[in-house]
This record gives sequence, structure tokens and C-alpha cells, in this order.
Amino acid sequence: MDEFRADAVRNALNSGLTGKQVASDLGVGLSTLNKWVTAHRDTEVVSDKDLDLARENERLRRENRILKEEREILNMATQFFAGQKP
Repeated sequence: MDEFRADAVRNALNSGLTGKQVASDLGVGLSTLNKWVTAHRDTEVVSDKDLDLARENERLRRENRILKEEREILNMATQFFAGQKP
């Protein structure tokens, strides 16, 4: 594997950025980056610690997305009930 791909995989797993952002920054397609990550996830390019961090980042992104959706629903409910007259 060439050095560019190795760096791309490390960056995708460790930067904290989304895969789309990393792919855009590197000038490669998202599907290409995902293929590289999948192909090299179990190689020496990615340590166990890096994999654990990547999994944790993904879990936190998912949790953050859910919390944002819940907040938006609560904001809409607040606006709805504030507009009603008793």
C-alpha cells in the first residue's frame, strides 16, 4: 500500500472529521476512501487503539445526531405550545 493511502486511512480514523470531509480534503471520492479504510482496517496501518478511537468517535457522532434531532423536536413543541392560548 502506498503512503498516501496509509495516511488517508489514518486520517479517516483518527482526525475526528467525517469521512466526507476527509475525502474532500484529500481530493478522493468518499467510496474510494471507504474502500481503503475497509481494506486496511485490520492491517498494521491501523492500531487497535486507533480502531477503538474510531469506533468511539462514530458512537459519539451518532449520539450527537440523535440529541440534535431531539432538541429540534423540543424546540418545535415549545413554539407550538407557546402559540396556543389557554
